[in-house]
Amino acid sequence: MKPVFLLLVSTFWTLTGAQYYYQGLMDYLDNRLLAIEDHMQLWHDQSRRYHTELLDFKKLTAVAMDGLRNDHGTILEDLTGAGVRVDRVEREMDFVETQTSPRACVNKADKVVEQEAWGLQESRGEEEEEGEDWEELQSRVSDCVEIISGIRSVKILKRVGSPNGMWTRDPRSSKVYVFNGTSGDTIHQFDSVRDFSRSPDAIGSRQIRLPSDWTSPGSAVYNGYLYYVEQGEDMDVQVVKYDLMSGSVTDIAMFPVESQASVYSLNPEIVADLAADDEGLWLLYAMSDSEPNIYLAKMDPTTLDIEQIWDTRCPRENAEAAFVVCGTVYVVYNTRLASRSRIQCLFDVNDMVVSEEAPLIYFPRRYGAHASLKYNPEEKQLYGWDDGYQIIYRLTMKRKLLV
Repeated sequence: MKPVFLLLVSTFWTLTGAQYYYQGLMDYLDNRLLAIEDHMQLWHDQSRRYHTELLDFKKLTAVAMDGLRNDHGTILEDLTGAGVRVDRVEREMDFVETQTSPRACVNKADKVVEQEAWGLQESRGEEEEEGEDWEELQSRVSDCVEIISGIRSVKILKRVGSPNGMWTRDPRSSKVYVFNGTSGDTIHQFDSVRDFSRSPDAIGSRQIRLPSDWTSPGSAVYNGYLYYVEQGEDMDVQVVKYDLMSGSVTDIAMFPVESQASVYSLNPEIVADLAADDEGLWLLYAMSDSEPNIYLAKMDPTTLDIEQIWDTRCPRENAEAAFVVCGTVYVVYNTRLASRSRIQCLFDVNDMVVSEEAPLIYFPRRYGAHASLKYNPEEKQLYGWDDGYQIIYRLTMKRKLLV
């Protein structure tokens, strides 16, 4: 009986312990679930608060965006008005520049030449009359004693052809020659500037077929001859002399330069640029890609021999074109994004004009950048090609001699 009693007591305590264990487990799980519910409620409250803050931020952003749109419209109107005012100021500046051309600062050179002139007058005083005209005396000192002091007027003739090209007029005749593009074997001849301005495109012109391709808008017409640049089979630079009357090549000269070196960094297709003025035929070129300056060569127009070479000390960087007037090189500069062209560097082969003392001359605002500029000494005008537009610049000149 006693063992049965002990078994019952043992079973009772076992069941009682299990009950307490399961009750503790249930209490623990209940507490954990309550804690999870509390956390979920907290997360829910935070999410609702964040959602409310996000809606408020969205409203604030929308208000700020509306304000920015209004400010953008106001700023755009202000910029448009400023652009109109800047254009007006530039037109007024162009007008002032054409009316009051800047002085050409060559006082030192003027004094030197003036002293030479008076010395010449004294040496010939016994042979000539005292009342000799100063203009005659001046012409004996130099045949060409003028420099550019300003741009007097601009005439936009028409627009024909590609953005790059060249047009010029023979100083000894009224004929006009048009080179369209950067290379080709054909040029167009018109009897006069008026005929060219009245003709649609190239209709009405005489087409001249050359025996070889001209390269780049760097040609020149001088005394009835066309001088143009071509690249030989070995990519050497050659200057060709072509008789416009007989239609034949009279001479070819090889020029020792690197064909890939452009004269002007803003017009990389120009490897050599021919120019003509009162003193003859000139060639502007670059020695090599590593040489920073523009070089000038004086050529014999009959034999194409090189008479003399100068380093102009005018940099090729940001140069777009150049021309020669009375033995003085005028280099025109611009920016990569086309702006107002300006004559910023001069070089005189006679050392009568110093670049640092010469005036900074701006061209009137145009359409783009100059592809070429050709000087006509008979008319004292520049023939410019600007983004397909043919433009004539009439120049104001000043004598290097003091009167």
